[in-house]
Amino acid sequence: MIKDSAIETLRIEADSVLKLIDHVDEEFVQAVQCILECKARVIVTGMGKSGHVGRKIAASLASTGTPAFFMHPAEAFHGDLGMVTADDVVIAISNSGESTEVVNILPVVKRIGAKIIAMSGRRESALGRNADFFIDVSVEKEACPLGLAPTASTTATLAMGDAITVALLEARNFTRQDFALFHPGGSLGRRLLLTVENVMHSGEDNPIIHYSATAKEALFMMTDKGLGATSVVDDDGNFIGLVTDGDIRRCLAKGSQFLDEPVEELMTKNPHTITQEKLAASALSIMEKHKPRPITVLPVVSADNKPVGIVHLTDLLRQGVV
Repeated sequence: MIKDSAIETLRIEADSVLKLIDHVDEEFVQAVQCILECKARVIVTGMGKSGHVGRKIAASLASTGTPAFFMHPAEAFHGDLGMVTADDVVIAISNSGESTEVVNILPVVKRIGAKIIAMSGRRESALGRNADFFIDVSVEKEACPLGLAPTASTTATLAMGDAITVALLEARNFTRQDFALFHPGGSLGRRLLLTVENVMHSGEDNPIIHYSATAKEALFMMTDKGLGATSVVDDDGNFIGLVTDGDIRRCLAKGSQFLDEPVEELMTKNPHTITQEKLAASALSIMEKHKPRPITVLPVVSADNKPVGIVHLTDLLRQGVV
């Protein structure tokens, strides 16, 4: 019984969404074009379950390049209509098209001069008659066996909202970089926006040693900075190599006499480097692809080959650059 009920609900809602394909008509295109030409914001409004769906539609629009926010119709009737301007587009959602709170604000919205896009199941409704554009989100029946709880209708409206959002996204040539800009706290944002400069150790925290310094001095430098490596420079301050704690350990296995030798004798010459304007994700990629095993530190050099910083693998992982 439970399984059958769940399967039937999903079937009804899936069928309702599929039938929306026939509702994507020329008026739908005109409504999307109206939003594209909007000089201000898209304001989404709806009551009850339609309001919940409206909040999601507004959030999706805002995160994909269309300035948008949700306005509660009851609050709008008591002052929040002051947020609406003549340059805005209002998307009003009501399955019946007769929701009192939504219908009540329509005359004021029209007087202000904002365009109205109706998302409803009834074109002949009060909402449908007062809208500049009508998007049909009607369904044959609700999944609720009583025909009372909004189920298939809210699913259909949500899906049509996604159809509007994606149509706008593609029309605006919205890119992954644009998306990251609006989602700086997400993993995509960190991968596409965070640069090496944002995560590298620089200034006093950047370990640098002259090529004539001893291995012992390099060891003290690495211990002091706590990064497990130090950049090596020549007389002009140019980057010429890298010494890591791994280099020290491998030499210690053969004895301690090397500690008084210059780091030039044990440093890695021409190691992988990166510049500070590159993405932090690029630094991670270099580290992971290094053979025969991943590296944990990456020197950062300037255009004139000066060591300006160093990136440690743990810094990238801590920032969520994965």
